[in-house]
Amino acid sequence: METNQETQQQPFTSNLLKGKKGLVFGVANKRSIAWGIAQALSNHGAQLGFGYQGERIKESVSKLVEGLPTQSPLYECDVTRDDQIQALFGQVEKDFGSLDFLVHCIAFASKDDLAGRTVDTTREGYRLSHDISAFSLIALTKAAEPLFEKAGGGSVVALTYLGADKVVPNYNVMGLAKASLESGVRYLAADLGKKNIRVNGISAGPISTLAARGISGFTTMLENHRNRAPLGRNVELSEIGNTAFFLLSPLGSGITGEIIYVDCGYRTIGA
Repeated sequence: METNQETQQQPFTSNLLKGKKGLVFGVANKRSIAWGIAQALSNHGAQLGFGYQGERIKESVSKLVEGLPTQSPLYECDVTRDDQIQALFGQVEKDFGSLDFLVHCIAFASKDDLAGRTVDTTREGYRLSHDISAFSLIALTKAAEPLFEKAGGGSVVALTYLGADKVVPNYNVMGLAKASLESGVRYLAADLGKKNIRVNGISAGPISTLAARGISGFTTMLENHRNRAPLGRNVELSEIGNTAFFLLSPLGSGITGEIIYVDCGYRTIGA
């Protein structure tokens, strides 16, 4: 049975983000949640730049952005390196002048640390997963802060998952990293609210992305989610993208420090 097919409806469009500029991190291919978010933001008039790591990813992202209506610069960046983050935002300032929003869909854990028991996680595996998946939100938001201030405020959305709050088989150290990310959302929101910078998270239901397919038993996870969710299906990319648009647009101006669940109601079921 096919799952997570994108909606065939015409995309919802507006000019609410016309003149707004933002960065999207985490696009790998057309199935990436980050790409679903980017499409939604573009549909509402936003101009986007994309952070990527490695030539293979650059090639894939380059082909995708060719279809966007506005010029979309690409920026190479290893988020574990502060010098590369600073160089990226220096170039963004030259290209955009200021920044209105940032989308963080970055996560990584060693395949070995996603199998077996969490108690067997290696020290290096723990450090790496938290550095890339959680600390990068702090590092990127800090680097974006001056550009948000130039725009009179800004908004950040980070992608998370239920494994931050509940035990999910084979999610292991990534669940710990996502828990750190979600806590970071709240602390960053508290730090930056007086500058009119909002920080929120989207906890998305499982979607068959490149990263997700690295989780053992992911097909079973999709099936269980579909069978137990109140809506009786898996979430679609467009639904996550529309939620990100809402949070990043003026429609979400009173929301910060929150984790919004876009999972067809799966989290509400207790057994």
